[in-house]
Amino acid sequence: MKPQVHKPSAAFIAASWSALLLGAAAYLVGLFNAEMALNEKGYYLTLLLFGLFAAVSLQKSVRDKAEGIPVSGLYYALCWFALLASLLLLLVGLWNATLLLSEKGFYGMAFALALFGAVAVQKNTRDLMAANGATLPPLPARPVTPPTLD
Repeated sequence: MKPQVHKPSAAFIAASWSALLLGAAAYLVGLFNAEMALNEKGYYLTLLLFGLFAAVSLQKSVRDKAEGIPVSGLYYALCWFALLASLLLLLVGLWNATLLLSEKGFYGMAFALALFGAVAVQKNTRDLMAANGATLPPLPARPVTPPTLD
């Protein structure tokens, strides 16, 4: 028996998108206005992108496992590693940055808000697909063609 999936409310969908957009926008505006070298800005931008991808990928893997969709142990472990690595790299970067403590806290909180928003948006997307009865189409069978001797 397939568990019943409820559609997320419009308020939760809006809150999720707001968290993602506000977190990412605040982080990016802070980065744009920061007085730091361009390579430092690139480091923090890459961390945001890496962290968002890792969080969404981990959420998808966890959901796949919960729904009985096969997920390799290696990929699941890599998702966890990527998310923890992005958090650790942000922590190390902010620890060593020549920023005010309030600025460091700002970047940390904006990063966390963006990650939460990304996971919530992914969950909503998956819940909406499940509630609407979306299923993955079966893979088409590839015809076997005999080799030619030309």
